[in-house]
Amino acid sequence: MSKPPARIRLADAAFALFDERGYEQTTVDDIAERAGVGRTTFFRHYRSKEAVIFPDHDRLLELIRDRLATSSHSTALVAVSDAVRLVLLHYVDEGDLARRRYALTSKVSALRDREIASVACYQRLFREFIADWMGDPTESASLRAEIMAAAVVAAHNHVLRRWLRGEASDPVREVDEAMSEVLALFPAPSGPEDSGGGTTVVAFRSGQDLDALLPSLRRLVEGGTGAGRREPDQARQGNEPAR
Repeated sequence: MSKPPARIRLADAAFALFDERGYEQTTVDDIAERAGVGRTTFFRHYRSKEAVIFPDHDRLLELIRDRLATSSHSTALVAVSDAVRLVLLHYVDEGDLARRRYALTSKVSALRDREIASVACYQRLFREFIADWMGDPTESASLRAEIMAAAVVAAHNHVLRRWLRGEASDPVREVDEAMSEVLALFPAPSGPEDSGGGTTVVAFRSGQDLDALLPSLRRLVEGGTGAGRREPDQARQGNEPAR
Protein backbone atom coordinates (compact mmCIF):
# COMPACT_ATOMS: atom_id res chain seq x y z
CA MET A 1 0.00 0.00 0.00
CA SER A 2 1.48 3.35 -1.06
CA LYS A 3 2.10 6.14 1.44
CA PRO A 4 -0.02 9.31 1.35
CA PRO A 5 1.71 12.28 -0.31
CA ALA A 6 4.28 14.07 1.82
CA ARG A 7 2.10 17.17 2.10
CA ILE A 8 -0.73 15.16 3.67
CA ARG A 9 1.65 13.24 5.97
CA LEU A 10 3.10 16.54 7.18
CA ALA A 11 -0.34 17.96 7.92
CA ASP A 12 -1.41 14.80 9.77
CA ALA A 13 1.82 14.79 11.76
CA ALA A 14 1.49 18.47 12.64
CA PHE A 15 -2.06 18.20 13.96
CA ALA A 16 -1.25 15.04 15.89
CA LEU A 17 1.69 16.77 17.56
CA PHE A 18 -0.34 19.91 18.27
CA ASP A 19 -2.87 17.72 20.07
CA GLU A 20 -0.18 15.86 22.02
CA ARG A 21 2.27 18.63 22.91
CA GLY A 22 0.49 21.88 22.12
CA TYR A 23 1.05 24.24 19.23
CA GLU A 24 3.76 26.37 20.83
CA GLN A 25 5.79 23.36 21.96
CA THR A 26 5.87 21.72 18.50
CA THR A 27 8.70 22.59 16.10
CA VAL A 28 9.16 22.18 12.36
CA ASP A 29 11.78 19.49 13.07
CA ASP A 30 9.27 17.60 15.22
CA ILE A 31 6.71 17.67 12.40
CA ALA A 32 9.20 16.56 9.76
CA GLU A 33 10.48 13.73 11.94
CA ARG A 34 6.98 12.47 12.71
CA ALA A 35 6.09 12.56 9.00
CA GLY A 36 9.28 10.72 8.08
CA VAL A 37 10.74 13.49 5.90
CA GLY A 38 13.53 16.04 6.18
CA ARG A 39 13.37 19.78 6.79
CA THR A 40 13.95 20.45 3.09
CA THR A 41 10.85 18.44 2.20
CA PHE A 42 8.86 20.29 4.85
CA PHE A 43 9.77 23.70 3.42
CA ARG A 44 9.10 22.48 -0.09
CA HIS A 45 5.45 22.12 0.88
CA TYR A 46 4.96 24.71 3.64
CA ARG A 47 6.58 28.05 4.34
CA SER A 48 6.20 27.79 8.10
CA LYS A 49 4.62 25.86 10.95
CA GLU A 50 1.56 28.10 10.72
CA ALA A 51 1.19 27.39 7.00
CA VAL A 52 0.54 23.71 7.78
CA ILE A 53 -2.60 24.72 9.63
CA PHE A 54 -4.23 27.11 7.20
CA PRO A 55 -5.55 26.46 3.71
CA ASP A 56 -3.73 27.93 0.73
CA HIS A 57 -5.43 31.33 0.91
CA ASP A 58 -3.39 32.68 -2.01
CA ARG A 59 -4.78 29.97 -4.27
CA LEU A 60 -8.32 30.49 -2.99
CA LEU A 61 -8.08 34.24 -3.57
CA GLU A 62 -6.87 33.57 -7.11
CA LEU A 63 -9.84 31.26 -7.73
CA ILE A 64 -12.16 34.04 -6.56
CA ARG A 65 -10.48 36.59 -8.84
CA ASP A 66 -10.79 34.23 -11.79
CA ARG A 67 -14.52 33.69 -11.16
CA LEU A 68 -15.25 37.38 -10.67
CA ALA A 69 -13.30 38.26 -13.82
CA THR A 70 -15.64 36.14 -15.96
CA SER A 71 -18.72 38.15 -14.98
CA SER A 72 -20.47 40.99 -16.75
CA HIS A 73 -22.26 43.91 -15.11
CA SER A 74 -25.55 42.01 -15.12
CA THR A 75 -24.04 38.80 -13.68
CA ALA A 76 -21.74 40.37 -11.10
CA LEU A 77 -23.77 39.31 -8.07
CA VAL A 78 -24.12 35.78 -9.41
CA ALA A 79 -20.32 35.69 -9.65
CA VAL A 80 -20.03 36.84 -6.02
CA SER A 81 -22.31 33.99 -4.91
CA ASP A 82 -20.35 31.49 -6.98
CA ALA A 83 -17.07 32.72 -5.51
CA VAL A 84 -18.38 32.33 -1.97
CA ARG A 85 -19.51 28.80 -2.79
CA LEU A 86 -16.03 27.96 -4.12
CA VAL A 87 -14.44 28.90 -0.80
CA LEU A 88 -16.99 26.96 1.23
CA LEU A 89 -16.53 23.87 -0.93
CA HIS A 90 -12.79 23.99 -0.34
CA TYR A 91 -13.34 23.69 3.42
CA VAL A 92 -16.00 21.01 2.99
CA ASP A 93 -13.65 18.98 0.79
CA GLU A 94 -11.00 19.17 3.53
CA GLY A 95 -13.42 17.38 5.85
CA ASP A 96 -11.95 16.49 9.23
CA LEU A 97 -8.82 18.57 8.60
CA ALA A 98 -10.95 21.74 8.49
CA ARG A 99 -12.64 20.79 11.77
CA ARG A 100 -9.30 20.09 13.46
CA ARG A 101 -8.05 23.48 12.28
CA TYR A 102 -11.17 25.15 13.68
CA ALA A 103 -10.62 23.51 17.08
CA LEU A 104 -6.97 24.54 17.13
CA THR A 105 -7.50 28.18 16.08
CA SER A 106 -10.22 28.47 18.71
CA LYS A 107 -7.61 27.75 21.39
CA VAL A 108 -4.50 29.58 20.10
CA SER A 109 -4.84 33.37 20.00
CA ALA A 110 -1.95 33.87 17.54
CA LEU A 111 -3.68 31.56 15.07
CA ARG A 112 -6.99 33.37 15.57
CA ASP A 113 -5.26 36.64 14.71
CA ARG A 114 -3.87 35.15 11.52
CA GLU A 115 -7.30 33.78 10.57
CA ILE A 116 -8.84 37.24 11.09
CA ALA A 117 -6.15 38.75 8.84
CA SER A 118 -6.94 36.22 6.12
CA VAL A 119 -10.65 37.05 6.32
CA ALA A 120 -9.76 40.72 5.75
CA CYS A 121 -8.07 39.75 2.46
CA TYR A 122 -11.27 38.14 1.19
CA GLN A 123 -13.37 41.10 2.26
CA ARG A 124 -11.00 43.53 0.53
CA LEU A 125 -11.20 41.53 -2.72
CA PHE A 126 -15.00 41.53 -2.67
CA ARG A 127 -15.11 45.22 -1.75
CA GLU A 128 -12.90 46.19 -4.67
CA PHE A 129 -14.97 44.11 -7.08
CA ILE A 130 -18.28 45.48 -5.81
CA ALA A 131 -17.02 49.07 -5.89
CA ASP A 132 -15.92 48.63 -9.49
CA TRP A 133 -19.27 47.06 -10.35
CA MET A 134 -21.13 49.99 -8.79
CA GLY A 135 -19.10 52.46 -10.87
CA ASP A 136 -19.68 55.29 -8.39
CA PRO A 137 -16.63 57.09 -6.94
CA THR A 138 -18.56 58.88 -4.17
CA GLU A 139 -17.84 58.27 -0.50
CA SER A 140 -21.36 56.96 0.10
CA ALA A 141 -20.89 54.36 -2.64
CA SER A 142 -17.54 53.37 -1.14
CA LEU A 143 -19.23 52.81 2.21
CA ARG A 144 -21.97 50.78 0.57
CA ALA A 145 -19.39 48.56 -1.15
CA GLU A 146 -17.66 48.03 2.19
CA ILE A 147 -20.93 47.06 3.86
CA MET A 148 -21.85 44.69 1.04
CA ALA A 149 -18.46 42.97 1.16
CA ALA A 150 -18.65 42.60 4.94
CA ALA A 151 -22.12 41.06 4.64
CA VAL A 152 -20.93 38.63 1.96
CA VAL A 153 -18.02 37.42 4.12
CA ALA A 154 -20.19 37.25 7.24
CA ALA A 155 -22.76 35.07 5.44
CA HIS A 156 -20.05 32.65 4.32
CA ASN A 157 -18.44 32.48 7.76
CA HIS A 158 -21.78 31.95 9.49
CA VAL A 159 -22.53 28.89 7.36
CA LEU A 160 -18.95 27.61 7.54
CA ARG A 161 -18.93 27.75 11.35
CA ARG A 162 -22.24 25.91 11.47
CA TRP A 163 -20.78 23.16 9.31
CA LEU A 164 -17.55 23.01 11.34
CA ARG A 165 -19.62 22.55 14.52
CA GLY A 166 -21.66 19.78 12.89
CA GLU A 167 -24.85 21.87 12.77
CA ALA A 168 -25.30 22.06 8.97
CA SER A 169 -26.01 18.89 7.02
CA ASP A 170 -26.21 20.71 3.66
CA PRO A 171 -23.82 23.69 3.88
CA VAL A 172 -23.91 24.40 0.13
CA ARG A 173 -27.68 24.88 0.20
CA GLU A 174 -27.36 27.00 3.33
CA VAL A 175 -24.70 29.27 1.83
CA ASP A 176 -26.76 29.74 -1.34
CA GLU A 177 -29.77 30.72 0.78
CA ALA A 178 -27.62 33.02 2.93
CA MET A 179 -26.22 34.76 -0.15
CA SER A 180 -29.72 35.25 -1.52
CA GLU A 181 -30.64 36.98 1.74
CA VAL A 182 -27.55 39.18 1.63
CA LEU A 183 -27.75 40.22 -2.01
CA ALA A 184 -31.47 40.99 -1.75
CA LEU A 185 -30.50 43.79 0.63
CA PHE A 186 -28.56 45.57 -2.10
CA PRO A 187 -30.43 46.40 -5.33
CA ALA A 188 -28.22 46.49 -8.39
CA PRO A 189 -27.02 49.88 -9.64
CA SER A 190 -28.00 50.99 -13.11
CA GLY A 191 -25.66 49.69 -15.78
CA PRO A 192 -25.15 50.72 -19.41
CA GLU A 193 -27.98 48.44 -20.48
CA ASP A 194 -30.37 50.28 -18.18
CA SER A 195 -29.78 53.74 -19.64
CA GLY A 196 -32.69 53.85 -22.07
CA GLY A 197 -36.45 53.45 -21.68
CA GLY A 198 -38.32 52.33 -18.60
CA THR A 199 -40.36 54.25 -16.07
CA THR A 200 -38.98 56.40 -13.29
CA VAL A 201 -41.14 56.76 -10.19
CA VAL A 202 -40.47 59.72 -7.90
CA ALA A 203 -41.93 59.94 -4.40
CA PHE A 204 -43.04 63.36 -3.18
CA ARG A 205 -45.23 64.97 -0.55
CA SER A 206 -48.31 66.98 -1.57
CA GLY A 207 -50.98 69.05 0.14
CA GLN A 208 -53.57 67.93 -2.45
CA ASP A 209 -55.99 65.08 -2.00
CA LEU A 210 -54.79 61.90 -3.77
CA ASP A 211 -57.97 61.56 -5.85
CA ALA A 212 -57.48 65.09 -7.18
CA LEU A 213 -53.81 64.46 -7.93
CA LEU A 214 -54.09 61.09 -9.72
CA PRO A 215 -55.38 62.40 -13.11
CA SER A 216 -52.39 64.73 -13.45
CA LEU A 217 -49.96 62.02 -12.44
CA ARG A 218 -51.52 59.62 -14.96
CA ARG A 219 -51.16 62.15 -17.77
CA LEU A 220 -47.54 62.77 -16.73
CA VAL A 221 -46.67 59.06 -16.77
CA GLU A 222 -48.49 58.28 -20.01
CA GLY A 223 -47.09 61.31 -21.82
CA GLY A 224 -43.47 60.84 -20.69
CA THR A 225 -41.05 63.55 -19.61
CA GLY A 226 -38.79 64.06 -22.59
CA ALA A 227 -36.19 66.82 -22.72
CA GLY A 228 -37.80 70.24 -22.73
CA ARG A 229 -41.27 68.86 -21.94
CA ARG A 230 -43.28 70.98 -19.49
CA GLU A 231 -44.98 69.00 -16.69
CA PRO A 232 -48.67 69.78 -16.01
CA ASP A 233 -49.02 72.76 -13.70
CA GLN A 234 -51.58 70.96 -11.57
CA ALA A 235 -49.10 68.21 -10.71
CA ARG A 236 -46.68 70.81 -9.39
CA GLN A 237 -48.97 73.07 -7.43
CA GLY A 238 -48.67 72.74 -3.69
CA ASN A 239 -46.02 70.01 -3.93
CA GLU A 240 -42.60 69.91 -2.30
CA PRO A 241 -39.85 67.31 -2.62
CA ALA A 242 -39.90 64.56 -0.02
CA ARG A 243 -37.23 64.80 2.61
